[in-house]
Amino acid sequence: MVGQILDGVRILDFTWMLAGPYTTRILADFGAEVIKIQSEKTAKGAESNLSAYFNAWNRNKRSITLNLSHPEAREIVLKLVSISDIVIENFSPRVMSNWGLNYEALSKVRPDLIMVSISAMGQTGPWKDFVAFGQTIQALSGMTFLSSFTKDSPSGLGYAYADVISGLYGAIAVLAGLQYRDQTGEGQYIDLSELEALCTLLGPTLMDLSVHHQEILPKGNRSDDLMAAPYGCYRCLGEDRWCVIAVFNEDQWENFCQVMGNPDWTQEERFSTIAKRKDHSEELDAFIGQWTIQRRAEEVVFLLQGNGIPSGIVQDARDLAKDPQLIERGYFLSLRHPVLGEMISDAQPIRFKNHSTAHWKAAPLLGQDNRYVFRELLGLSEEEWSFYIERGVIQ
Repeated sequence: MVGQILDGVRILDFTWMLAGPYTTRILADFGAEVIKIQSEKTAKGAESNLSAYFNAWNRNKRSITLNLSHPEAREIVLKLVSISDIVIENFSPRVMSNWGLNYEALSKVRPDLIMVSISAMGQTGPWKDFVAFGQTIQALSGMTFLSSFTKDSPSGLGYAYADVISGLYGAIAVLAGLQYRDQTGEGQYIDLSELEALCTLLGPTLMDLSVHHQEILPKGNRSDDLMAAPYGCYRCLGEDRWCVIAVFNEDQWENFCQVMGNPDWTQEERFSTIAKRKDHSEELDAFIGQWTIQRRAEEVVFLLQGNGIPSGIVQDARDLAKDPQLIERGYFLSLRHPVLGEMISDAQPIRFKNHSTAHWKAAPLLGQDNRYVFRELLGLSEEEWSFYIERGVIQ
């Protein structure tokens, strides 16, 4: 098998939930040996190794169990750090320090260590000890407000987008740290604030505010930057079925009217030019919605695309699983789990030459790699191994 681009890189993974596990999943997919440090005390609920959530974010990793309330467990961590390249954690800032496992302590046993700490607010500042989930970060950053339909109903995004973005930033930060180490021989401590990561996506909005000095309001599905009307998302026939439509010029508008059968309202003066349609977008959307709601999304998109009008189905998970483009490119793959059986997983959208998923494996069972890590990597004797288990250190 052709080697993966991160072969030979070992990562100690202290992460949980989404932001941290997504970072380490990306790195594991490309060949890094990721050793996830867990405990029987905390591997419950979403963090249970048998939950769908855990299995989505922890493929291609190893699992060991350590009860870090024991001083002996922390000594074992230091030994693991000495033979590892990277440590990644996404606790609140006080946790690793309370264990005596902050960067200062870890870098003493591995001077060229790269450590990434992902936290809600960063490691410094008056809010550093606040904990937060993705939706909290989205609200604080302004994303919830800006991605809503109106200023009076801040619905925001329906999932933890902040965690996904922070996970991607974490993976990029690790790669930058590895490049820096290759060039200088020195390690890095990387402090990644989820709040600041999300704020980096608001550059155009902040520039708009600084130039025009006026309130920035949510636009819903509309855009001030694009001269297009109609331009929106429309309900179709069926339960929670939608399509998107964008008309950018008069030729497309004429074709659109013909597809709809040239209803009388399309001849009204207020819809006679693209600028006027944009000014009366709410009324326009109401008319279009009356047409789309009577038809399946697939039918609407087929008719419109066939007449040169940009449109698409708002796909749900069932649609994605049947998407011919994704299937042709092998985006979905099957991983065999020893307890849960066959599991369908998403592949990486990044394809390097000779990159293979043949070595990929499902998320680990709790502590399934204890013997490999403690006996083979650390060289514990059978007596030491048994002692730590009996003491509840390896637990």
